[in-house]
Amino acid sequence: MRIHRSGSITRFLAGWALVLFAGPTSWADAQPPKQGSKPNVLFIAVDDLRPEFGAYGHPEVKSPNLDRLAARGLTFQRAYCQQAVCSPSRTSLLTGARPDTTKVYDLVTHFRKAMPETVTLPQFFKAQGYFVQGLGKIYHPGFNDPPSWSVPWETATPQARPYALAESRALAQKNRQATAPAKAKAKKKAAAKQGSRGPAFESADVPDDAYLDGAVANMAVKTLQSLKAKEEPFFLAVGFAKPHLPFVAPKRYWDLYDPAKIALASNPYRPKGAPEYAVQPGGELRSYANIPTGHVPDELARTLKHGYYAAISFMDAQVGKLLDELDRLSLRDNTIIVLWGDHGWKLGEHDAWCKHSNVELDTHVPLIVVAPGQAEPGKQSKALVEFVDLYPSLAELAGLTPPAHVEGTSFLPVLKSPDRPWKSAAFSQYPRQVEGRSLMGYSMRTDRYRFTRWVERDDPTKVTAVELYDHETDPQENQNIADDPANTALVAKLTKQWQAGWQGTKAELSASRP
Repeated sequence: MRIHRSGSITRFLAGWALVLFAGPTSWADAQPPKQGSKPNVLFIAVDDLRPEFGAYGHPEVKSPNLDRLAARGLTFQRAYCQQAVCSPSRTSLLTGARPDTTKVYDLVTHFRKAMPETVTLPQFFKAQGYFVQGLGKIYHPGFNDPPSWSVPWETATPQARPYALAESRALAQKNRQATAPAKAKAKKKAAAKQGSRGPAFESADVPDDAYLDGAVANMAVKTLQSLKAKEEPFFLAVGFAKPHLPFVAPKRYWDLYDPAKIALASNPYRPKGAPEYAVQPGGELRSYANIPTGHVPDELARTLKHGYYAAISFMDAQVGKLLDELDRLSLRDNTIIVLWGDHGWKLGEHDAWCKHSNVELDTHVPLIVVAPGQAEPGKQSKALVEFVDLYPSLAELAGLTPPAHVEGTSFLPVLKSPDRPWKSAAFSQYPRQVEGRSLMGYSMRTDRYRFTRWVERDDPTKVTAVELYDHETDPQENQNIADDPANTALVAKLTKQWQAGWQGTKAELSASRP
């Protein structure tokens, strides 16, 4: 591990230097630390959250608690996931490995199949003597990982339902029953069919814990109270489901917004010059009741966006309960807090909804990190960082050395100096089945450009399409300029950087670090 010699975070780490270097040389052989000798970790996961709320310069979204968390730490303006869909993204973050290593590209594969002996992020902290507990959505549903936890992972109580209104529950049950026979015949869990679920949104005059996230927040508050009494440091992972579909939230959160003031997407069309398969229309949304197959009408689109915003504010309130309890228990000064959203989300941009692509809206993610003793809290950084970087970063913040399999780079230097030069690129990918062919779109985000090459999965030397977007002139990625003869030299330059891949970027960064 590299110890840096200046700044408040250095002093924070130096406080555990004796523990780190006097102990065993193998992380797996470390002795359990005592409470107070290591920082606690509060690890907050959020589903389908775009990096568009107050702390990210979007005051129209009411997010007072996310904003006060950002005021305590560092907000990463340009963080990226490795694949824009739940299980591959969460797997990548929690293992510190990229999708081509985990072999998780879908919602039906567990990472233990390809990496049976891998040590996950929570499992790593558990091996260091931490009490590690998971609540709510951390891994993708159905793919929990028992070795990761000190006690069995928990979801919310049965009283918390996906819908609060009886008519919503009845519609969901009716549609479920109608598609059950076809689902039973399927060999694999497939995407839900058109209209097979309940309503896409709901506003009910109910308490927070009538819905899942409110119940999870209550569990987390009680868990923090019990962890306070333990001798060992803790790693508490709390996963919130909103603003994932369906957009359900108590009515008071809907009332925060005037629907007449909600602006619709200004680019409701596909990227010009891009392959048709680059952006798909959003089949996940169409699996909910009464959503049309084609273009979503403006009135419905505004209601959906209203529901998305209400769901964010509802989730934000639950985060506030955790922060309040952490303060009340006097745990704040010795707890690392990280809040991340597993991927972005489209709200009608490119005439599409949901995630499932390599575009900026899908791969760009929120990431806020609070470290005890952090210099200049409340700052923002434009450094390019990736979700695989979170594993080594948390390890280094806690004075630990991560396992060798981790493919990211600790961004601790950015926490110390938010404006410093950092990675030259971040990498994402997404698979496609196109006319019987298996393709993989590998996307590279540099400071200025998004560059994506679609290749045959069986033969990556066969390129089927190239996308290039200039964020200086086209931040919405509306025009693919890869085929413009004026950009031939630029495409060649970016291709060379793309071919060097994340390994090249990591080596470049390692060579530049002091």
